[in-house]
Amino acid sequence: MKISLGRTNKLHIARFTPQGAYLDGGPDNGILMPKRYVTDQMHEGDEVEVFLYLDAEERLVATTERPLAQVGDFAWLRVAWVNKYGAFLDWGLMKDLFVPFREQRQTMEQGRYYLVYVTVDTETYRIIGSAKVEKYLSHDHAPYSAGDTVQILIGPRTPLGYKAIVENAWLGMLFADEIFQEVHSGDRLEAFVKQVRSDGKLDLSLQQTGQTAVTAFANRLLQHIEMHGGFTHLCDSSPADEIYAVFGVSKKVFKRAAGDLYKRRLITIEADGLRLRK
Repeated sequence: MKISLGRTNKLHIARFTPQGAYLDGGPDNGILMPKRYVTDQMHEGDEVEVFLYLDAEERLVATTERPLAQVGDFAWLRVAWVNKYGAFLDWGLMKDLFVPFREQRQTMEQGRYYLVYVTVDTETYRIIGSAKVEKYLSHDHAPYSAGDTVQILIGPRTPLGYKAIVENAWLGMLFADEIFQEVHSGDRLEAFVKQVRSDGKLDLSLQQTGQTAVTAFANRLLQHIEMHGGFTHLCDSSPADEIYAVFGVSKKVFKRAAGDLYKRRLITIEADGLRLRK
């Protein structure tokens, strides 16, 4: 049976001992799930979903706990402690995730958060983290077009905005002047592709862009006006933050949507707001 170190596996209970339960998939059914993870509902032959890692003695062990990231994942993690060998990151397990100095972009400091990639060290066979995330990004051309929806992990802030990991494989950028909501490094959000650049990186937006965004919001704006007695005080002169607080879109999208409704003769644009056309 093939097992995956640093990943969730589904294994069967082979036998119980005072130390815990031994699971199949290892040599001589030798993967120990320590007693603290065994419940009264477990029986020999049951399938259990466990995460596999190496304990302090480098023995393969199983846990029903779930780490914040698995091998092959990017994550935003906090440094729990450091020593002369490297840094140790809190990733949700009793044994912290080790980041050796050779895998640090800069010396990691206790209490700070860093974007890392979780991998298996080919020399020691230990699960480690690496802050040199660029070497783990996909070299394939990102299979996206403008307007596509993607899942992102927001990384560190830069003078331009926030770096982001797109679909756990590509590097993207959220520009500060196009962010109209509160975001934080480590957030996992849905975003929209603005463009795929020639260098393979992705420009991202947290709002739909282009005509698709305008059309979708125009219909929502019309419904809002209808539900509020045929009038809204929001208009071209309204502050951008007030528009965003109500609708969650930029002022640019709002103005284009209002113009679209006006051209379709569905509303009139007045000095103090938008009114449903009778």
